[in-house]
Amino acid sequence: MSEETGTIEVSRVIKAPAERIYKAFLDADALAKFSPPAGYTARYDHVDPKVGGTYRGTFTALETKESHSFGGEYVELVPHERIVQTDKFETDAPEMQSEMTVTITLDEVEGGTKVTVRQEGIPKPIPEEDAATGWGMSLENLARLVEFPEAE
Repeated sequence: MSEETGTIEVSRVIKAPAERIYKAFLDADALAKFSPPAGYTARYDHVDPKVGGTYRGTFTALETKESHSFGGEYVELVPHERIVQTDKFETDAPEMQSEMTVTITLDEVEGGTKVTVRQEGIPKPIPEEDAATGWGMSLENLARLVEFPEAE
């Protein structure tokens, strides 16, 4: 990627099977629950989880009600292992026009699944630290959604 865009990678071990996590990333209702960062709600207008299929979502700030929409296409889907998708903001601002690539990798580890998110092509106006923090919040929300308490 050029100097005009950024790249981040965030990982977290989630105490859930890869299959459950994979399904959550491809379900509009689950995405609406776990993907928005703190202070935002999310709505997904459509999610068509197949190679060549598309998705579209909107994050809305709770306080200001300002919203931004985004969407992309599924490039690669390896059940319970990897999701590669494009992502682009719906905006007229030229500096926000770059197409991002998001790679989600699921690796079974002791105690759960290591989820790694790599986002490339982040528009320059978005600090990489903010993108990493946002993904960290999303993974925290995902853990709350898919982790089940241990049976006693």
